Amino acid sequence: MTVLSGLRMSIPQPPRPAKLVIGLLLGRKEPFPDVAAELEAAFGGPDLVSPWMPFDYTTYYEKEMGSGLLRRVLAFRTMISQDRLTEIKLATNAMEQARAVGGRRRVNIDPGYLLLERFVLATGKNFSHRIYLGQGIYADLTLIYQHGEFQTLPWTYPDYADRPLRRFLLAVRGKYARDLKAEFPEARIGGERPDD
Repeated sequence: MTVLSGLRMSIPQPPRPAKLVIGLLLGRKEPFPDVAAELEAAFGGPDLVSPWMPFDYTTYYEKEMGSGLLRRVLAFRTMISQDRLTEIKLATNAMEQARAVGGRRRVNIDPGYLLLERFVLATGKNFSHRIYLGQGIYADLTLIYQHGEFQTLPWTYPDYADRPLRRFLLAVRGKYARDLKAEFPEARIGGERPDD
């Protein structure tokens, strides 16, 4: 008698592609077109762009970037392989540094990806819930999708926890779901339960 005969093995499968989402934090709106153009050259064009949102949740960035900061988020048309997150974060770090003045960033560029079941941001900082990806980059599980909306976690950044940005990400998820159905018409597209 085989002890393992009743167990279902987990067989590795290639993951679905993800929706690339990049958040920008700026002190002024004027640099946005140039930054957006550079992101488009690197990652293709966005298909959804959030409205401008005031970033007044923390003073963490004020010493470096000043006060009155603004957040804008872009979701990109071309889907990406999830394992590209490290490469993308390193590229956006280089874009930030190229625009820095006197060692201070003028724009903060936060790449991440969206799946049906979660939203993940890339970061260079370790913390208890972050998973190391390589080359100094970690994956931050920022939001999970349950009960028809994105749910916050104890560590979710306050702007991503706030309703306006979660509403925007819900629209991005809807677009992503439609894109998945178009690209994989034969697949069952789930997203709320682990076995979907």
